[in-house]
Amino acid sequence: MHVPDGFIDAPTSAVTGVVAAGALAVSLRGARRELDERTAPLAGLVAAFIFAVQMLNFPVAAGTSGHLLGGALAAILVGPFTAVLCVSVVLLMQGVLFADGGLTALGVNITDMAIVTTVVSYAVFRGLLAVLPRKRRSVTVASFVAALVSVPAAAVAFTLIYAVGGTTDVSLGKVATAMIGVHVLIGIGEAVITALTVGAVVAVRPDLVHGARGLRQRLRLRVDGALVDAPAPTAPVAARTSRRTLWVTGLVTSLVLAGFVSFYASANPDGLEKVAHDKGIDKKEGKHAASGSPLADYGVKDISDARLSGGLAGVIGVGVTVVAGSAVFWALRRRRSDDVSPVNTGV
Repeated sequence: MHVPDGFIDAPTSAVTGVVAAGALAVSLRGARRELDERTAPLAGLVAAFIFAVQMLNFPVAAGTSGHLLGGALAAILVGPFTAVLCVSVVLLMQGVLFADGGLTALGVNITDMAIVTTVVSYAVFRGLLAVLPRKRRSVTVASFVAALVSVPAAAVAFTLIYAVGGTTDVSLGKVATAMIGVHVLIGIGEAVITALTVGAVVAVRPDLVHGARGLRQRLRLRVDGALVDAPAPTAPVAARTSRRTLWVTGLVTSLVLAGFVSFYASANPDGLEKVAHDKGIDKKEGKHAASGSPLADYGVKDISDARLSGGLAGVIGVGVTVVAGSAVFWALRRRRSDDVSPVNTGV
């Protein structure tokens, strides 16, 4: 789903850049309300995990592969505003360091992969939680459906952007049919990964999962013939694992996925690459501005061993992403603390 340079014309790319910049500005303000001292470290880890899992292309039909987009996963774990920032950090690292996704198309990619997937998936997730029983299992089920819907939604968004600013003369109907069809299949993989990850975190630290807040339904008692809410418990439920243990486990998992498991990922083109090649969308694809990067194409320059080169590039990518993401979210958390400090309350 990473759109290269040349697929979309300059005016449309500029407009999506403005849209992306506006959404990022809104997300920066919104993330300050979502993040606290407990969840800010998790947000940086989520960005690194998304980077790692995006390296794991899985096979789908007709010689095509897919990979996680991550908007649904991030929105459910750390909140929708923070999710937009998480995926955007990943896209920026991929574009600048690994020549994955065009730099002139960065606005297109953020709009499609960060904004659309997050907004659609979180709306579906919240809608489902409103009607499902307020249990942990419901969070996992809602995560699965939300992630499943988010991927074809991104395919629809790309098709609309292409309809406005595509650089090749290809039938819009053919593009839409091919994009949506293959991304429905990719969405199944997205849904499985998202549900498994959310379910695992909810099982050990539901208090850290944004989408699981307020999950427990308040016990109701009958008093004098009327139902009233029982008092909330005075002591919180003990966590099954510490935040530090969760963070270290997540980071080690990300490093293993990117540094080792990624070598066994499918080599087939992903959904957009396959459709672009089959339908001729890629006729005007431009050379990536970062093609000379020492990490271009997820390999380390001058290392001839493919396994070592790709694994080292993956480890570097996870490290850079977790540092960049953590710096952003740490700064936002500090900004929130400053905003609510007594000095700034005007009292």
